[in-house]
Amino acid sequence: MIHELPYWFEAVSLVSLIVLLTADLVIVGRRPHVPSMKESGIWVAFYVGLAIVFGLIVLGVGGVTPAGEFFAGWLTEYSLSIDNLFVFVIIMSKFAVPRQHQQRVLMVGIIIALVLRAGFILAGAAILEQFVWVFYLFGAFLIYTAVKLVAGDDDEDEYKENVAIRLLRRVLPVSKDYDGAKLRTEIDGKKLFTPMVVVFVAIGTTDLLFALDSIPAIFGLTKDPFIVFTANLFALMGLRQLYFLLGGLLERLVYLPIALAVILGFIGVKLILEALHTNTLPFINGGEHVAWAPEIPIWLSLAVILGSIAIATVASLLKTGRSAVVEQAGEGQDRDTAPTSRP
Repeated sequence: MIHELPYWFEAVSLVSLIVLLTADLVIVGRRPHVPSMKESGIWVAFYVGLAIVFGLIVLGVGGVTPAGEFFAGWLTEYSLSIDNLFVFVIIMSKFAVPRQHQQRVLMVGIIIALVLRAGFILAGAAILEQFVWVFYLFGAFLIYTAVKLVAGDDDEDEYKENVAIRLLRRVLPVSKDYDGAKLRTEIDGKKLFTPMVVVFVAIGTTDLLFALDSIPAIFGLTKDPFIVFTANLFALMGLRQLYFLLGGLLERLVYLPIALAVILGFIGVKLILEALHTNTLPFINGGEHVAWAPEIPIWLSLAVILGSIAIATVASLLKTGRSAVVEQAGEGQDRDTAPTSRP
């Protein structure tokens, strides 16, 4: 793997981003509140703008290839992260998290998710460095996930506690009620953890489950662990504010699963083609590279990702907008035809 970005740039970037995350966490912890639409919009624009600026800096430092890989990876991870918000809403509702503390829960959960994803990314990079044939498995898994999304077989309308949460409940003494944003509380002289700890772990570990398709997807766009991690970081950094900004709009993005399916399916095919191009498996083409297997350029990946998201968003808003108009017209007609009582 050719290293196109200097190590000093990677080190400075990671330190700067960790400082930014820490500052964000401190700000949220000092002033728990429900952000307004305006505040959420400003922060989402800030993080999106920051990602674009970072991508342009990568362009200046490393050239077109790593910059294109970053933008494609960031857009893919961001679009897949939006799908995470559906589950985050369900988790917040299930655990009855006070709305003024939901920002902090999301922030800490996202940091936990980033730490877990970092390990996942390093492991994935090490495996791919040694076993290129793993691309076959990644590609098949992404295509399988895409088919499931189109078929609507996912269970995101229902949240089930995973093994980590069940184990946590058994090991830690957890109180029934929250105590503000505190992690520990005292009841009848006994020290207990609050449900806030359980929610933090629920957000972080649930996001890791989503990474099972998003991490292989971005490895289909770049093999550079630094780009993979920073794309994930920028995608998750703006997720907290996006949670409050979108709100009920999430339910209007009815075609989002289809767009995600197209993206995952496309990257799955790209991974399999790349695996064929660098094939070493003896039972495929006698262990030789498959010469006819084309390489999909990064610009085409960007076009497919952007086009899928744009078309799905516009189509979703048009569909739900028409449905709302028809529903309002029906309600108006019902009122007009309703019998009136006379005195």
